[in-house]
Amino acid sequence: MKVQVNQLREGCILSMDVTSLTNKPVIPKKTVLTKEKISVLHAFLVNEVSVEPTLVDGSPFRPGEVMGDPEESQNEDLYLPFSSHYLKTVQDFKKVFQSWQSGSQVDIVKVRQFFIPLLERSIKTPSEIFMLHHYSTKEDYLYHHSVAVGLLSGFIGNKLNYEKGQWIQIAIAGLLSDCGMAKVDPSILNKQTALSPEEYNEIRIHPTHGYKMLLNLPVIREGVKLGVFQHHERIDGSGYPLGINGDKIHPFGKILAVADVYHAMTSERAYRSKQSPFKVLELIIQDSFGQFDIPVIQALTAGIANFSIGTRVKLSDGQVAEIVFIESKSPTRPMVKIESSQEFIQLAQRRDLYIEEIL
Repeated sequence: MKVQVNQLREGCILSMDVTSLTNKPVIPKKTVLTKEKISVLHAFLVNEVSVEPTLVDGSPFRPGEVMGDPEESQNEDLYLPFSSHYLKTVQDFKKVFQSWQSGSQVDIVKVRQFFIPLLERSIKTPSEIFMLHHYSTKEDYLYHHSVAVGLLSGFIGNKLNYEKGQWIQIAIAGLLSDCGMAKVDPSILNKQTALSPEEYNEIRIHPTHGYKMLLNLPVIREGVKLGVFQHHERIDGSGYPLGINGDKIHPFGKILAVADVYHAMTSERAYRSKQSPFKVLELIIQDSFGQFDIPVIQALTAGIANFSIGTRVKLSDGQVAEIVFIESKSPTRPMVKIESSQEFIQLAQRRDLYIEEIL
């Protein structure tokens, strides 16, 4: 939707690049607007921009109206842009998480009602999954992380040829992977600086808390419970809470482990800046021979490779380029064409450069 700049508010999300007279983006699409970025638009004398119909907090954006948070049916959600549907699901998850903090049991029926429609939609348009990190905020990181890990886990399960009923269970395990955080002291969850060793040890107990929350719920399958319990275990035994290795880790746990670390590293957090999906996958691949399941890594990597041709990216040296070719041997280091010089660069042969951001 197009709106006047003077109607913008913090939390609006650009749906198209805002360009200057040189046609270079002043602010790229998918940017969440702050007061400072709105001031930049005024400074560049921009009159009108295109934004998503939903704010980053999941509420609808209606210029000139009082913002509301109406209850929409699941059918209506499917008519929303994917980003709006995702943001609404994040807020739905936030509500149930806060109920868990108050002592409520996990209501899997309620969880499935708001999550499954988005999951099924994401499987049909998987490129959307790899843009979710743009919407994660420091304040609501935990809720964004849970929904995104659910979607990523379901995507990986689907790519690994699990039957639909199975990849839905894998996705639910991903969504619930951090449910145990509801039993962690909120002051630790909300801390905006690096955790102390004692606080980190408290966080490390969350898989156990999560398993206990799900243990006596017969409607939740054993694979989901084990996935939640084991999503921080590593194949080389370096994970937690038990430090188990190899085949002792349930296949769901191996999938969740990759989805969890991928989204965490691509998202902006209170004490850590986000990195591009390409850079993160490269780092994960470097560790995959020791910590992560290789077929799971390959499934995730294949997903980002499939939609990336033609994508505009920013390189680590600041240059803007377009992805023109991806080699199967080095999917995180494609061939790119520099916009300013039209030069072609094979990143596999330029180890000093990497893709810093997807534009």
